[in-house]
Amino acid sequence: MKNTSRRICLLCLGWLVHGTLAYAEQHQASSGEALLLLQKVATAAQKVTYSGVFVYQNGSRSETSRITHLIDGGNEFERLEVLDGSPREVMRRNDEVRCFLPESKMLIVEQRNARSLFPTLLPGTLAGLTEYYHVRKGAAGRIAGVESQSIQIDPRDEFRYGHQFWIDPQTGLLLKASLLNENGQPLESFAFTELRYGVPPDVDAVKARFEAKGGNWQVQQMRSSEVKGDDGQWLIKAMLPGFRRVSGARRQLRADAPEGMQLIFSDGLASISVFIEPDASRGNEEARAFSMGAVNGYRRRIADHLVIVMGDVPPSALRRFADGIEPKRK
Repeated sequence: MKNTSRRICLLCLGWLVHGTLAYAEQHQASSGEALLLLQKVATAAQKVTYSGVFVYQNGSRSETSRITHLIDGGNEFERLEVLDGSPREVMRRNDEVRCFLPESKMLIVEQRNARSLFPTLLPGTLAGLTEYYHVRKGAAGRIAGVESQSIQIDPRDEFRYGHQFWIDPQTGLLLKASLLNENGQPLESFAFTELRYGVPPDVDAVKARFEAKGGNWQVQQMRSSEVKGDDGQWLIKAMLPGFRRVSGARRQLRADAPEGMQLIFSDGLASISVFIEPDASRGNEEARAFSMGAVNGYRRRIADHLVIVMGDVPPSALRRFADGIEPKRK
């Protein structure tokens, strides 16, 4: 009887171990497939020609935009037109971005990387992503009439939010993206409602509609120069785990405006932007938090500078990061 009981226990233990190993192997395979699909997303939006309509949703607020993306002669063209509320139009050729604000007759021109905009949300490389996130395949479904695969990305700590992506496995194009709070509820989402691949290679399709109408536009040229390495002036003492600096630039909004600096930090998904501007006119200003949709912000005066930190990370993480910024002692 004892031997029988022992055999049953050993058999149950064997089933348990086998089941655990099978689950681990299945989870690892799911994670590997999900990462391969994410890597495809990271480059697809620059290589695929398409047009469509997508909706941005944040709580009760929504905004609809029409986008046309074209690859022609080795150049990348994009036209984004906001269809709700005040008219806005953003034109891009490679890294030059032109933003038309017709109500104020203002045209803003700057050089910037478009990788932080839907549907181009992922960096070129995802190395190290699984150190800070659990990544796995989710359910299959249809977005804008396209068969898609969902990818679930859950944070491993309290310094970042979760994500859910819906991807076209054939092209790698991102069809829907949701930023999730600590309870897994959407903070914001972008989703195509209409999508068409293979727009004819006609550059006229990505020309600015407002520019064609003519008129006297006030042109605001954003001047910027890259900041490489340590700028020698500022120290960040509370760097969040997994975040590293990915870019830095000195920016000047107008010729008569003081030069400010922007530093961008990322963990591969979330990003934090630091704006540091000389400002001796504000007197004593108390530090305060704010939010713009799903983007949290924190501003404080440090010496004769105004420091504004913004990012798609939880408010407590952002404040920890912002409070760790200080000028270097000379």
